[in-house]
Amino acid sequence: MGPVSDAIFTSLGDTILVEMGLHAGFEMTTKLANDLVLDKAVNAIIPIHSKQLETTGIKELLITLKYKHTMQDAALGFYRSSVHKDASLFANVMDYLAIEKGWFSPYLFASARRPIIPRSMKPDVVFCHGPFVPDIGDYRLGETLLAESNLAITFAAAPPSPPPQTEPTSSHRLSLAVPELPRLSNMFSRSRTPSPEPALTPLPTPPTPRRMVIVVVGLKPHRAGIWTTSARPSESVMYYQLLNGCPAVVVPVKVGSPLVAWDALTLEEFWKIALPKEGESLEGCKFDGIVKVLSEYLDLCVDWARVSLSKDPEEEVLEPSSSEVTFDDLKKKKLAVKEAITLLVAGAVRSGESKDVKDKVDKGRSGIAMWRIP
Repeated sequence: MGPVSDAIFTSLGDTILVEMGLHAGFEMTTKLANDLVLDKAVNAIIPIHSKQLETTGIKELLITLKYKHTMQDAALGFYRSSVHKDASLFANVMDYLAIEKGWFSPYLFASARRPIIPRSMKPDVVFCHGPFVPDIGDYRLGETLLAESNLAITFAAAPPSPPPQTEPTSSHRLSLAVPELPRLSNMFSRSRTPSPEPALTPLPTPPTPRRMVIVVVGLKPHRAGIWTTSARPSESVMYYQLLNGCPAVVVPVKVGSPLVAWDALTLEEFWKIALPKEGESLEGCKFDGIVKVLSEYLDLCVDWARVSLSKDPEEEVLEPSSSEVTFDDLKKKKLAVKEAITLLVAGAVRSGESKDVKDKVDKGRSGIAMWRIP
């Protein structure tokens, strides 16, 4: 099926504008792929060779993200997994040509958030806590990428929409009643001020639970090869590329989780990884090591009490959240999330088999990125 039209413009408030080009190979709506994780038999092989993980199409979104702040340093943090034999975050030798770990930096720089990544560091994941774009523009961008993804593995339902606020209607009525005359007693001050009514101190509003969407995404400047064209005054304009063989993964996260984050590996590095053959064990190979690194980082962010193992979390009856999770339930939830990350990494590795991806996607500015969303 060919494109329905050349482009569709979508405006999400005053903060973000999306120009979407429709491409063949993408579903009209995001398709749930929870069955890849939750529908398999116990101890069955993870379907990393599934046809659903084959990239046959690319979707490009030209997104304009508006902001009002001046250039500031981004509040970055760095994570290095304990999987490595050398767990040190700093390298012994500085490689002034190594820029792969900052492949996502144009996203921050174009929105006036200066990313400073020391070249002596060798993190597995770089994360950012701010500054925020007004009107939660980062949230809306993450929601847009999730909505435009071809596949999604969801472990948390979207929060209910807030009820519409109705403005009170003012009514003007004519009355023939005689206005009340002021009383004489009100003209004199009283000798004793009445005591105020006792009231309880209002409790602070509990923090709103958030989710995180993890996607394989490619970045392109607004004008080919010129990144400065994406950093306009008070707005960021760039292309975001989604691959139809790479599922988006949605997990509930704890309060204080990063605003955005990205894996330091680029698609170029993912394409060099050998995918285990069908039926082979994943243990001990480099592919499994990358999955363990991402899973270990997400273990710090995921709110395991809110993880849903339903095939459709949107239809699940929500119960009051509890901070206590049994050991068996926690083990099942961690295994399910790890398997979803395995499929995401497998989709990234297999995307190198597509000629369109190699021709149209900048392998040095593409990889796995994460956005915090409502």
